[in-house]
Amino acid sequence: MRRSPGPLVATLLCALVAGLLPAARATAAARATAEDTTTAREAPTYHNPLTAGVVDTFPDPVMIRGKDGLWYAYGTQNPVFQSKGEDGERMLPILRSADMAHWEYAGEVFTPETKPAWHKGARLWAPDIRYVNGHYNLYYSVSSGNTVGVATAPTPTGPWTDQGAVLPSPSGCATGNIDQAQFTDEGGQPYLYWGSYDTICVAEMNAARTRIEGAVAEVAQGRRMEGGFVVRHGGHYYLFYSDAGCCDGAYSGYQVKVGRATSPTGPFVDDEGVPLTAATSKGGVVLTANGNGWIGPGHNALQTDLSGQDWLVYHAISSDDPDLKPAAGGTLKLSKRPMLMDRLDWIDGWPVVRAGADASQGAQRAPVASWAAGGTFNDGSLKGWHAGAGGGTDGWSVGHEQDAQGFVTPRANPAGPVSLVSDRSAPAARRAEADLRVGSATGAAGLLVRYTGPDDVVVAWLDRARNALVTDVRIDGRSRGARTTPLPADFAWDTWHNVAAEVRGTRMTVEVSADRLRDAVATQERTLPATAVRPGKVGVAARGAGAAADNVGATALHTPVTTRIPERAPGPLLPAYSDEFDTATVPGTTADSPWSWVRGPASGVTMADGALSWPTQGGELYLGTNTASVLTRDAPPGDYTVETRLRFAPGRTNQQAGLVLYGDDDRYLKLVHAVLPVSHTAGKATHVTEFAKEGERPTTTPPTPVAYGPMFGGPPADTLWMRLSYHADTARDETEVRAATSTDGVHWVHTGVWTLPTVNKLKVGLVAQNTAGAVARFDYVRTYRH
Repeated sequence: MRRSPGPLVATLLCALVAGLLPAARATAAARATAEDTTTAREAPTYHNPLTAGVVDTFPDPVMIRGKDGLWYAYGTQNPVFQSKGEDGERMLPILRSADMAHWEYAGEVFTPETKPAWHKGARLWAPDIRYVNGHYNLYYSVSSGNTVGVATAPTPTGPWTDQGAVLPSPSGCATGNIDQAQFTDEGGQPYLYWGSYDTICVAEMNAARTRIEGAVAEVAQGRRMEGGFVVRHGGHYYLFYSDAGCCDGAYSGYQVKVGRATSPTGPFVDDEGVPLTAATSKGGVVLTANGNGWIGPGHNALQTDLSGQDWLVYHAISSDDPDLKPAAGGTLKLSKRPMLMDRLDWIDGWPVVRAGADASQGAQRAPVASWAAGGTFNDGSLKGWHAGAGGGTDGWSVGHEQDAQGFVTPRANPAGPVSLVSDRSAPAARRAEADLRVGSATGAAGLLVRYTGPDDVVVAWLDRARNALVTDVRIDGRSRGARTTPLPADFAWDTWHNVAAEVRGTRMTVEVSADRLRDAVATQERTLPATAVRPGKVGVAARGAGAAADNVGATALHTPVTTRIPERAPGPLLPAYSDEFDTATVPGTTADSPWSWVRGPASGVTMADGALSWPTQGGELYLGTNTASVLTRDAPPGDYTVETRLRFAPGRTNQQAGLVLYGDDDRYLKLVHAVLPVSHTAGKATHVTEFAKEGERPTTTPPTPVAYGPMFGGPPADTLWMRLSYHADTARDETEVRAATSTDGVHWVHTGVWTLPTVNKLKVGLVAQNTAGAVARFDYVRTYRH
């Protein structure tokens, strides 16, 4: 991503998150909270931003659950402690949490002393974290080097050993070689996605996931497209990305969008069926600004709580506090981008944040971070567990290692299965999971998805002899059939793998992954007998030598949200503020016309075939250059929506036409069909629906008298319906405007909300400008009560 130059419930843990306890005690307290999740209590709520009171800014966040049962987040190099008087930056800062909701500072990947020489002083951006064969791979972008590096560590906080550049030079992708994300497909093939400045590419990786290899393919192209992140869900691969500007304070137009495919290499299409490689802007809006104070939400990652609910992790900018003070001696002028998180819903096969409500303000239901039954074994005991055969736990012992902390293993090498079962039960509709490994060539480790006795059990085995995920269901002592799903040929049996099983109704889905990041290497679905779907305990099973288990538990499966919040339709037509353009007189050229011109009438404007025909001008309405004509009329009092149908087929870059809500030359909001150049590819252009605002930006140092920021909506077409919806937010003394476009007049792609302080009354207007040579035909302007 391009940059500017740049609960925990216990009172104790709340205190340490605020930085009131030393780091060593903070770490111990965080782990203690996660120790015995059979008695831990969920945080009932959380508030955005997650990083408030911890760090000042945390751009481009990514999150992982470590093998110690805690969550870790990583962010872009920034001056994260500026409010505490620290002028310098932390290089890829790390945060830690026991519940995904409350966080503490946990270090940084590099320091000035450990920073590799090959970086040549470059700033480090956009980390991505993965668990790979027993260690952690931390991928990062090297700004001035325009490449991607990788460092490895035995734990989520280090110590980190740099492994050099992941990409060759040249990389094979006509793009900014940053904003990388790793993904592993079913069967074990790893991929790396990367790109910025309009293009995202993909290539296969080596087995160690430290270098790309083979062909490089372009999978997406769009104006300022970057920040790709891929997951698999319901038979599709989803490429999340952000477009427009990430880092321009209150003028950041970032949004999260998505395309999906049936292959990890595409072709990806948005929810309008438009290929992500098409030379247009795209739909598939997952998250956008909604006018509640969060601006430019973007550069997302994904995390899953213990109930199976997915959460979108991202950064955004507060409209009340958008900019950091100049840092590093005044050379760095950066936007303040804290870490946020909100529920991600999958509705009709597409992801969307909070059913379409977008970024949250105020208290929200927290992620599920404790199990109804289970635990992490980090306290070194087997309290809350018993042997499956009944009685005590003599057949099991608790081990300890640096990364996983506590884990369990059978004391002997049992020829037949032995089990360790929770004292407590979980509901029938459940998500159960465990981290498992198998050290012996003939051994197996299993997740007891549900257990009510040795003759009544649902189990998912990692069976090393078969090199497979094997599920079995036993009812009344009789197997209802074992099912086998092959694991990758190079499956690293000696390291931890997460096995997660979700039971909804009679359907069970089991996934095997390295780190719970929705990129399972094996997935199995099967129908359970109705008698196997009932409350029960959770546990682990072992057979043969070398089996071990950790982070074992089950809780109620999340209830998915399946319906989007309906978009508000325009109200009744306001004829006095509308025009069908069915007269022969050019608007604004007679004394009785409700229209008036700024620098007009524009040359060549005519009325023909029930439309206002307007050749594009070689004039600008942009920052200090205000030479284009604007056709305006008064807007109605109160809230309203203005709509036009535009027939426009521009053939050259920088031609644009559309709607504007105009206060003056330096204060307006516009929605246009525009043609813009594509970075890195000479002569290539892309058609976009550009929704932009211009106005003052007083929060910079020094204040910026006039600033401009775009965001990009759905795909344009030669005939495009366009809407701008105005709302007066009297509580915040702001003007809010939201844009929407349609290629058929029926189905609308709604994009984000721009806000401006309420200073002057806006007028409804039209523009056709920037570069001459195209003709815009406006069929009407209709204004509706909103």
